Order: sequence, then structure tokens, then C-alpha cells
Amino acid sequence: MKTIKISILASILGLMSFTVLPTTSKIHHIATATSPIAWKSESIDLGEIPQNKPKEVDFEFKNTGKTAVIITNVKASCGCTATDYTKTPIQPGETATVKATYNAAAKGAFSKTVTVTTNAEDAPKVLSFKGTVI
Repeated sequence: MKTIKISILASILGLMSFTVLPTTSKIHHIATATSPIAWKSESIDLGEIPQNKPKEVDFEFKNTGKTAVIITNVKASCGCTATDYTKTPIQPGETATVKATYNAAAKGAFSKTVTVTTNAEDAPKVLSFKGTVI
């Protein structure tokens, strides 16, 4: 009698392990937000530039959003590049410029970046320029 109870209990426990639980399916929507900033060019090839003559690079963009864009920070990748940028709010439809001036002191190939932070994008935008000092 005891073995029958144990086998019935084992069968019940075995059947309980096969119960179907409701599954929940999570749908993740990935929003691809379009930036309200349209850069004319994010990478510029300067080609060959003369040594000991600073070269200015202009990164132009247009505010295609519905609110003003404010550039909060611009940082060059090294001390050989100075930066300047539009300090006033850029209204919808307006254009603005981030300038990088490269000190072409050393001969050879170079590749530099300028990181731009604005109130319009979560992640900073990395702009680049390259060339060869002759």
C-alpha cells in the first residue's frame, strides 16, 4: 500500500512538472530617431597641405528640427587643432559651422577628430579630417 502511494505521488509530481505556464512575449520597439542636425560632411579629406601653414576646416550643419540647437561643447582630439563654433542658438532652418584649425607643423599623413556635443543629440558627434603635410 505504501509503495502504491509513493508511486501515485511520484506520478502526480511528474505530471505537475509538465504543466504549461503562460508565456509572455515582449516586443521591443527600437526607435530610430532622426537627428535634427544634418551635417554637410562628417569627414573631410584635405589632400596635401603645406607645412607650417595652419589649415582651417569648416564642418557645416543645418538645424532640420523644430527647436533651437545649442552647441554645448567642441573638443579636438589633440593640442595641434584649435576649434571654434557658433555660440548662439541655431534656430530651425538655420545653418552653423564648427571650425577646426590644424597646425600643420610636422610633415606626413595625419588624421584628426573633433567631437561636438549639442542639446539635440544624446551622443556627441565625432567629425574627422585627414590629409598629408608636405
